[in-house]
Amino acid sequence: MHTHRWPKTVAAARSIQESLRHEVIKRDELAKPQRVAGVDVGFEQGGTVTRAAVAVLDFPGLTLREHAIVRRKTRFPYVPGYLSFREAPAILAALKKLREKPDLILCDGQGLAHPRSFGLACHLGVLADIPSIGVAKSRLIGDHDRLPERKGAWAPLLVDGERVGAVLRTRTGVRPLYISVGHRISLRTAIKYVLLCTTKYRLPETTRHAHRLASG
Repeated sequence: MHTHRWPKTVAAARSIQESLRHEVIKRDELAKPQRVAGVDVGFEQGGTVTRAAVAVLDFPGLTLREHAIVRRKTRFPYVPGYLSFREAPAILAALKKLREKPDLILCDGQGLAHPRSFGLACHLGVLADIPSIGVAKSRLIGDHDRLPERKGAWAPLLVDGERVGAVLRTRTGVRPLYISVGHRISLRTAIKYVLLCTTKYRLPETTRHAHRLASG
């Protein structure tokens, strides 16, 4: 498990990303999960207060078992590529409120599919030492081939020929999601668990529960 002071500048945040990205484990280091969590963040009072939510579901049943909500003063500006410094302090505080640590976290954000290979899913995974997956609704970096319309279809997300994630169709005929390794999991296993956590909607049930809690 790693810790660091929360920076106040982009330059300091970038230095942390470049240092900690080497701690990301890209192979499977997780047992069969029994508790899967979704995390999401909303903002109150004109963005001055961060509202972080964690929803824990049983697996594979996907029934909500536990949740936590934390409000913290927002201390880092909105800067694309550095959102974890704005959101992660409150999310980590919410994780600490849980009775039991989840076995896997699905983050509403990027993992390795990030300009410095250290998005929110990586940041949370490394600091909390929990297997994590980036499940983003939009693409931040990379290119991919055309994706079939059927549920379960996926294509590699590439940057200069290197695979940084996958573009995954979670429901037939709807826009795909962008999946990438966060920590202690391989990409293929990440894709498997995202699909197993997705029922009849585009987003995994973990994300849907966390979003409702974060939105109030």
